Amino acid sequence: MAKNPTFSSGDFVVYPTHGVGKILGVEKQTIGGDTIELFVIDFKQDRMELRVPVEKAKLSGLRKLSSRDRLKTAMNALKSAPCVKRTMWSRRAQEYEAKINSGDPVFIAEVVRDLFRNSDQQEQSYSERQIYQSALNRLAREFAAVDKVSEEKAVQKLETVLSIA
Repeated sequence: MAKNPTFSSGDFVVYPTHGVGKILGVEKQTIGGDTIELFVIDFKQDRMELRVPVEKAKLSGLRKLSSRDRLKTAMNALKSAPCVKRTMWSRRAQEYEAKINSGDPVFIAEVVRDLFRNSDQQEQSYSERQIYQSALNRLAREFAAVDKVSEEKAVQKLETVLSIA
């Protein structure tokens, strides 16, 4: 069996369905008579703490922040032409949500790219805006953590790339 990733207090990590969080530490809890170690992860933007069993961290998809190369690939996805399918919105929305929840910055960048609208383009529906904003925030948080900048600066950088693409 593969060794679980090791994280230390203060490390930024990505949990697929919640995005970037910060490891607060490891705690032990007794559940059903068994004592297990749990990573305690703070998701400041969601005002939430998550506890992930250390043994199941890898299986749950918990990972370190993406490499700069992976984020460069995500940036290239943002610059490429949008790929909007002509399927029903409900089906596309499910696909977009699945990409966002994968935690993969390249998939998230594809969602941002496909749902981005310039001011001269047709208005988005409420649900399109919601999914776009969710994907943009998730992607910006990872860029911000890797580049050590504010989330606002990361959003500006991403939207600038989208505007000139």
